[in-house]
Amino acid sequence: MGVKIGFVGTRFAGTDGVSLESAKWAQVLWDHRHVSHWYSGLSDRDPATSMVVPHAYFGHPDIAWINRHAFGTRTRTPDVTQRIYALADYLKGTLYEFTRRFDLDLLIVQNALCIPMNLPLGVAITHFIAETGFPTIAHHHDFYWERDRFSVSSVTDLLWMSFPPALPQIQNVTINSFAQEDLAHRRGVSSILVPNVLDFETDPEPPDDYAKNFRRDIGLSEDDILFLQPTRVVPRKGIEHAISLVAALKNHRCKLVISHASGDEGDEYLVALKELAESQGVELIMCDTQVGEKRGLTTEGERVYTLADAYSQADFITYPSIYEGFGNALLEAFYYRKPVLVNRYSIFVADIEPKGAKVIAMDGYLTKDVVAKVQRIIDDPAYREEMVNFNYELGKSFFSYSVLRRKLRALVTNFTGQDNL
Repeated sequence: MGVKIGFVGTRFAGTDGVSLESAKWAQVLWDHRHVSHWYSGLSDRDPATSMVVPHAYFGHPDIAWINRHAFGTRTRTPDVTQRIYALADYLKGTLYEFTRRFDLDLLIVQNALCIPMNLPLGVAITHFIAETGFPTIAHHHDFYWERDRFSVSSVTDLLWMSFPPALPQIQNVTINSFAQEDLAHRRGVSSILVPNVLDFETDPEPPDDYAKNFRRDIGLSEDDILFLQPTRVVPRKGIEHAISLVAALKNHRCKLVISHASGDEGDEYLVALKELAESQGVELIMCDTQVGEKRGLTTEGERVYTLADAYSQADFITYPSIYEGFGNALLEAFYYRKPVLVNRYSIFVADIEPKGAKVIAMDGYLTKDVVAKVQRIIDDPAYREEMVNFNYELGKSFFSYSVLRRKLRALVTNFTGQDNL
């Protein structure tokens, strides 16, 4: 028999890591006749299987008010405490309604019990599980202690209670080994490591005629060498290294293309990157308006491409991040069989590099050796082919849906006693 599962989070919409990974979990569970329902404050999932509660979204004005008074200060006023608990009580009621409405057997909480974007929701989920003993899998993508902006707070008591709670009904899931060790060390809570995954069992579709227009539409010619930076423009992505790499190759055909916009941290970094590119003679192309979730047209009538289209037309992927929770763009480079430059961020060193990944690795700064290796990839198609095929097989072994299926089977079986996945 299938299990009725409720996914709980602040937002299930768009292309953020939590929304994407939860959709993959739902797909693998769906393949085994388990039915998924969705509870969140913002949602693009099927309304018939969803419950949208506006206060569950971290962007709600009431939640934003709480966050302003909770972080960056060491004490809080009684009305802050009162508002947190009043909202938590209201949200707890909606969780009772959610589980009743869809007759659920199991909850999967997506990131709402580890990063305190919505304090009342975390407290509500904790109280709900403590009161009902509801079987719960808590999928933790990033913890508050990994983020500077949560380091000074007036809600330490709530963080200890709910982010995450140490309740016997919860099975905790972490996405990298550092997070797994941190959770055990800080909270005495064990967790199962489930890496982020892609569907390596299914080869990517070969580029069609639509995708082949991508280069021309962003202003590149056929013989240009497209270096794709498939990330948002935020400082931790280390994009200045990608600019320096393209400059060091001293080849006017090499162009750096960034697929995403600046995100929510302002445009100062983007301005600095543009100045750096200009001073180093690198053509930097921002195509965030032409890369979207699905194909279509912009308001100006230009074609919109998917990220998969952009990958299909790239010659090389730059991924010089300083810090990543996992590194989905690295898996995507493996999946689309593209060579990739990686700055050896800690999770790569701990969880991906030991598997034998063949990448061009730099250690915080660019060297002549790194540039020479990239040049060899440009010059030597056979070397490049061997590298990308190896990485695809590595992805299939360690970061595929079959790995996720195996892990989810164990998690669900622990609750149901039946191996029905």
